Amino acid sequence: MRLLEPAVVPVLLRRLRLTSLLGRFPARPIWAAFVFINGFLSLGIMALVGMLMHTPDIFPSLGPTAFLFFFTPDSPTASPRNTIYGHAIGIACGYFTLVVFGLTHAPPATQVMGFHRLLAASLSLALTGALMILLKAAHPPAGATTLIVSLGIVTRPFYLLVIELAVAALTLQAIVINRLAGLDYPLWAPREALSTGPAGPAGKSPSAQ
Repeated sequence: MRLLEPAVVPVLLRRLRLTSLLGRFPARPIWAAFVFINGFLSLGIMALVGMLMHTPDIFPSLGPTAFLFFFTPDSPTASPRNTIYGHAIGIACGYFTLVVFGLTHAPPATQVMGFHRLLAASLSLALTGALMILLKAAHPPAGATTLIVSLGIVTRPFYLLVIELAVAALTLQAIVINRLAGLDYPLWAPREALSTGPAGPAGKSPSAQ
């Protein structure tokens, strides 16, 4: 069959890339399908690994991180550097406030919401936001990560390390998926402007179409 000939396969794969599809079809449904498929696959893989290894690889702030990866891959906040640094800052600030207010072994906020817990949550978010700006590593989902820690939902150092490793694993998936899709996604630091992305050939984002 001609479709199975070696010369045909690369052409077919190029035509199925996101950048090619955006040039031939309306951007909104194509981008919605891209976000749906890759959000499901990336988080599904993470959940499967966590189930097999009996570790909490899935946590709430991975959701908005995945959304940034696949809906706005050209945004600096979705770059690998900002993602990994941002969540690391959030984890560090969250744990720092636990130590400061003596909450490392206290019950989580879902059980007891005391004055010290309120201060820890507020301070952790404030520190995370300020440090991300100072270090040029803004990543909004990290604000949720720091609250997961400062509210006492996840506090053991081992699990905090697992959270950061899960972020790194999801980031690696984003690099592979976005580049296979034909997007000029950065390998580390954000770029000023990528040649392709959600704007598509028409120069409009899906939300504007």
